[in-house]
Parts: sequence; C-alpha cells; structure tokens
Amino acid sequence: MDCMDLFIKKRIKAIRKGDQNAYADLVDLYKDKIYRLCYRMLGNRHEAEDAAQEAFIRAYVHIDTYNPEMKFSTWLYRIATNLTIDKLRKRKPDVYLDEELNGTDGLTMQAQLPSREASPEEAVESLELQETVQRAIDQLPEKYRSVIVLKYIEDLSLQEISEILELPVGTVKTRLHRGREALRRQLGHL
Repeated sequence: MDCMDLFIKKRIKAIRKGDQNAYADLVDLYKDKIYRLCYRMLGNRHEAEDAAQEAFIRAYVHIDTYNPEMKFSTWLYRIATNLTIDKLRKRKPDVYLDEELNGTDGLTMQAQLPSREASPEEAVESLELQETVQRAIDQLPEKYRSVIVLKYIEDLSLQEISEILELPVGTVKTRLHRGREALRRQLGHL
C-alpha cells in the first residue's frame, strides 16, 4: 500500500466517524479528475460541474457502502461514470442545429453560432484539433464514449475501467476497439 492509499484509507475512517473535513480532503484530491471525466462524458461545463458535485454528494451519502478492498478512486469514478451515463440517457436536445429559425428565410441555428476561430496569432492548431476530437467523442454512443474517455483521457488501465463499469475486461477491449474505429471513421478527414 502506497502513501496515498494509506492517506485515503485514514480519511475514509475519519469520514465514517463523522469528520466532514476529512471528506473535504478527498474532494480536493479528486475534484479536478472527476470534473474532467464528467466534462468529457457530457461535453458541457455547467452539466459537468453539476454532475461532479452530485457524484461527490452520492459518494459521501453512500460512504458506508464503499468496500476498502477496492481503490477509492475506482469507486468514485464508477459513481461519476454511472451518473453521467444516466444524464446522457435522459438528455433530449432542446434545439437541433440544422433546424430553421422562424422568420429567417432558411437560416439555421448552426449559422447563428459564433465562429470558434480565434485571431490568426491565437488560432492554435492543437486547440482546434482537441475541439474536433471532443465533438467526435460527443457523437459516440455512451457505451463507447465511457471507455474511450476513461482509457485515453483519464489514462486508466483496462482493469480499472472494467471495475468502474462493472464489465469484463474482454468487453472493455471490444468497446475500446469499436469506439476507436468509430472515431477513426469520424476523424478520417484529419
């Protein structure tokens, strides 16, 4: 057991005894990673903030169900991933980008969106590429999106992804392969 695992286990014992400051320590430790996971899954900063906050609340409320044999981060990632998947399933688009706007003689919502281009000096190609890749990830079905985000953005092992999603490693590998293929098709023009 490394130093970090020991710290986390001590904090969890303190939380179970009612020490809320101990939970604040865990939130500080994982808030950026959980937010990033939620953002990559949902593609919206506001929704990601809400989802990350909800994930931490759920973890706190259900801390007694945490199994100390499992890594805390895996348990927390599972909560956040399941929460974002639920949100994706419930999501209904309010406006379609190719929908015509009333009284605009064929103008679509997409034409109304501000251009994402920065000034020529600031137009960093890597930023544009990141946005393109994020849009492609957003288009993936959630079963592929979750494994792609956990593997390539959160840099988790296949075993950790398997534990978070409660899937066999073989299924994780298959979904990764199919997710990569779908991304390759979407990003083939790059």
